[in-house]
Formats: sequence, C-alpha cells, structure tokens
Amino acid sequence: MTIPNWITFSRLLGLPFLLYGLHDPTPQARWVCLAIFLVAALTDWLDGYLARKLNQISDLGKFLDPLVDKLLVLGALLALIELGQVPAWGVFLILARELAIAGWRVSQTTITGANIWGKLKTVSQIVAIALLIAPLPEVWQLPSLIAFWVSVALTLISGGIYLLPPTSSMGSKQINS
Repeated sequence: MTIPNWITFSRLLGLPFLLYGLHDPTPQARWVCLAIFLVAALTDWLDGYLARKLNQISDLGKFLDPLVDKLLVLGALLALIELGQVPAWGVFLILARELAIAGWRVSQTTITGANIWGKLKTVSQIVAIALLIAPLPEVWQLPSLIAFWVSVALTLISGGIYLLPPTSSMGSKQINS
C-alpha cells in the first residue's frame, strides 16, 4: 500500500467518532464532529495530491478513494436524517446515484478517476454536510438546506454525465459525410 492509499484508508477511522458524536449531539459535540469531518475531507485532497506528486496513482487508490468518500458522506447524511435535518428521500437520491455508479463501474475493465463533475459533487456534499453539522444560528438553516439540495442536484448531474456515452463531434461528422 502506498502512502496516499494509507491516508485514504485513515479517513475511515474518523467515521465511528463522527457517527457517535452526532447520535445525540450537544453544540460542543457538533463542533468536534465538524472538525473530524473537515479533517477527513482534507485528507481526500491530500491523498490525491500526494498520489500525483509521488507518482503513486494506483488502481487500488482509484477504487478506495471514492468508496471511502461515499462512506464518509453517506454516514454523515444518515446521521443528519436521524437528527431530522435532511429528508431521507434526498439522501436516497444520493445513495441511488452512488449505487448505480458503483454497479456500472464493476462491469468496466479499467477504473477511471473522477471527472470535474464528480469533484464538484464531492465538494458540494462536503460544504453542505459541514454547514449541517455545525451548530450555527437558525438563520443558517435555509442556506444549509439549499447547499444540501445543490449537492443532490450535482450528484444526479454528475451521475448522468458519468453514465452517458461520450459524444464525439468528429464521429458525427464522419457519419454525416
């Protein structure tokens, strides 16, 4: 295992603490959970950076990184459903997209990294979850929910783009010629 893969795997270590802290959170527990979540999110950037810098991009990393991202995001979102902060059907849309992509990837012979839409999806989810975890004043409730729904929309858009076959303008010109 490479250093970036170890960093990716280490993200999972924070998940039980995050879920425990969000089970019946006090404002102090929410701040701790926010710190855990943000550190885990930063390691997502760090492992990718190190994999490129150290030339240690691997198929294991391409598989493990999005899997750990999904576990972290979905674990936090499930805790937020339990707290009544997000609707289950919105989280279901995210889960359905992730399962569809995971199922589709199983049939592929090569593992591809995330495209820009997948990265936007991940960033929007991190921002939304961070806002929802933080014990912010009530005035932040609506912006936090808007961030959540933006992340749901980007999740669905990125899934559609990932599953749609690439179109080539050159290919269509050849057919029309």
